[in-house]
Amino acid sequence: MPHLNLLPRPIAMSPPIHTYTELQQQIHDDLRIQHPDWVQSNGKSPMCDSYDACLTEMLGTLTRRGSNGSIVPPHRALEPAVTGS
Repeated sequence: MPHLNLLPRPIAMSPPIHTYTELQQQIHDDLRIQHPDWVQSNGKSPMCDSYDACLTEMLGTLTRRGSNGSIVPPHRALEPAVTGS
């Protein structure tokens, strides 16, 4: 009988994030780590750039509005970056 490891994998902890700039950088770095296939041999990543642009736009909208609420349903927030629609 195969042995199944049902214990959760350890999660790397990041330092606390205090600003939008730090949040954007952390998301950018994490996307590149989680999706190395998105990073081209020259180090560029159009897919990560698309996510960065979408996040920047959403954060800009929130800061202009002074809102703490979501402007789109969370499961659809980055859909244009993925689907191109």
